[in-house]
Order: sequence, then structure tokens, then C-alpha cells
Amino acid sequence: MAAQQVIVTPVTSKADFNAFVDLSYRLNASDPNWVPQLRSEEVAKFSPGGNPFFEHARYQYFLARRGGELVGRISAHIDELALTQPEDQGMGPGTGMWGAIEATDEEAATALIAAAEDWLRTQGMTRVLAPMNLSVWEEPGLLIKGADHPPMVMMGHHNPAYQAWIESAGYAGVKTLYTYDLDITKEFPPLIQKIVAMGEKSSKIRVRGVDKSRFDAEARTILDILNDAWSDNWGFVPITDAEVAHTGKKLKPLVREDLIMIAELDGEPVAFMMTLPDLNQIQLKVNGKNGKPSLLGWIKLGLWTLKPKNADMRVPLMGVRKKLQGSRMASQLAFMMIEYIRRNAVTTYNGKRGEIGWVLDDNQGMNAIADAIDSKVNKEYRVYAKGL
Repeated sequence: MAAQQVIVTPVTSKADFNAFVDLSYRLNASDPNWVPQLRSEEVAKFSPGGNPFFEHARYQYFLARRGGELVGRISAHIDELALTQPEDQGMGPGTGMWGAIEATDEEAATALIAAAEDWLRTQGMTRVLAPMNLSVWEEPGLLIKGADHPPMVMMGHHNPAYQAWIESAGYAGVKTLYTYDLDITKEFPPLIQKIVAMGEKSSKIRVRGVDKSRFDAEARTILDILNDAWSDNWGFVPITDAEVAHTGKKLKPLVREDLIMIAELDGEPVAFMMTLPDLNQIQLKVNGKNGKPSLLGWIKLGLWTLKPKNADMRVPLMGVRKKLQGSRMASQLAFMMIEYIRRNAVTTYNGKRGEIGWVLDDNQGMNAIADAIDSKVNKEYRVYAKGL
């Protein structure tokens, strides 16, 4: 008897959309290192009304079935802002994307990728970057190293089999993103401590925590530095005001004034470092395998968010204005912010572990800073490309 064929169809109904969201929970339920996110947040993430990414993006979701059984999903999407970026920075005209891939086997994955490519061609795209789930600011790349431990907050986790399936579909890696693991209970090497101490004596430098009572103003300051600092980086796409407001509202419960630092030079904000308590620690315990906590789970999640305990930390974003990049001052400010946050994470939150990233593989300055504080690469994510 012939094997049943994989049929890929676009998501066109609410039932399809729910199936699209729920499939990831079913396919990853047996993976102890996969962290189920709140289902309500996953619904918002993939909904035009819940994610301002869609204000500048076109998209189509697809489902794969075999004999009526769901065996995979994928998102094909085009970021209009990415199309306006320089080609030599990774994006540019004609660049579409796919992401959110989940599949039970290679046949389903191959069919889904082909469907996404076909849709991108109909939209005039000539090249694809993948996986992107969904924006480069959300969960870029495929996990190719580090699947043996859970990801930290706002990082992806994937079935290790996906790498071979994607590469077999004709994709070649174009960029690797690193995360660095750090034992924050240990003091930094003497040279770094000396650099920090020298900075503390300088009347030109002020490193301060953010003022949560001025949340919107502080967010604008950070955004201004970020868009300047990252504008020449591979994959850069400007963050819109709506995305800043949305992300700020989403992350506000995790924001701690002593974990987000702004560095000022002669009174001008020139650098920042954002650190978040690792929400995935508690989500792994209380969210259930379907992203729907019990009443007790909700209570535990709420209490932990109000007062994180034994919280490991992730640094998802940092930046130094371009005019200082490559200078000794840039490194000094970075070391000062890292050290201040490290101290606070240990003394206030009893943190043991920190994670910095993601960091581009060719970001020499940031990779050098990570090496100098004795952190080690613990995860790698690969972004692939293919001509259409």
C-alpha cells in the first residue's frame, strides 16, 4: 500500500490558526528542554492585532497533513522594513523569510519549506532567509548547539533533526549567532576589575539604573542608542515606535531598575545594557505542556514575576553609540555595566548564571568582551539563506 502523501494548505480559518498555534506544544511535549510559552502570548505573537510586526509585514501560515493528521506548520513572511535595508547587511530588496517551523519528519518539513518558498516567489521575492520567528528581533536562527539545556527567556529551541532537513532543502548558513554562559557568582579577572575601578573614578562617566517611574522616557533613550549602535550590523531592521511600546508593555513586569543600566559620558547617554530575570525558569515548571497554567501555576508565576528568586539572568540587548565603538571607552563602559548588573543579580536575586546574547559571530568587540570575562559559548543559532 502506497504511503500517504503530505498535503500542505494555507491557514484560512480560526480552527486552522488554533491548530497552527497548538501544534508546537504537541510536537515538543516530550522534550524536557523545550519551554512551553503561555498560549495566550503565542496567539498574540502570531496575530496581526497582537504583534506590531504585522504593521510592516505580509505573511501566510501553512499546515501540513498526512492522512488527515497534522504533521507540521510554517510561516512565510516578508518584512517591508527589511526590504529597505542595504543588501550587504543581510537583508535588502527581494529578501523574504520563513519561520515557526515544526514538523514530525523530513518529508513534512520539505513540503512545508517548498510551500513557503512558492508563496514568497508569488510575492516577488528572490531570496529567503530562515528561520526567522518572526522578526530578527524575536527568535532568529535555528538552534544548532545547546539543545541539551533549556533556552533562556525570549530564545528559541528546536529539534536537532531540523538542521539536516533544512540543509537538505538547499539552504546554506550565512550567519551564526552565539549566546555566552557566565558563572556570575565569580568575580571578574583582576584586569577587568581594574578597568571598572578606573571608570568609577572618572568624573566624566556615570552608570545608572533605569528609572521605572519614567519608563517611557527611559525606553526612548534605550531605543535611540540601540538603533544607532546596531544600524551597521548584519540583519539590522529598525524597531518601530509601536514595537517598542508593545515590547515595553510585555516586558515591564520583568524590568528591574537595578538590572538595566544606562551609561552616560559627560551627561550624554551613550550606552545601555538590558538584563532580564530568566522567566523560562518558572515557566518550565508551571506552564504545563500546553501553555495553560493551573490556578496554582498562575499564582506561582505571578509571585515569581513580582519577586524573582534564585533567578538566573539573560542580557538580550546592549549597545554603544557608533561614535564610541572600537574605543577603549566603549569597552570600559561595557565592563562597568556588566559588573554592576552582576553584583545586583547575585546579591538581590541570588542569581548563579548569566547568559549574554545573541551575539553575531563576526562582532569582534562583543566577542572579545565575552572572552575577557571568562564566559563560554553555550548555544549557537544559525541563519540560513537560499536563492529563489
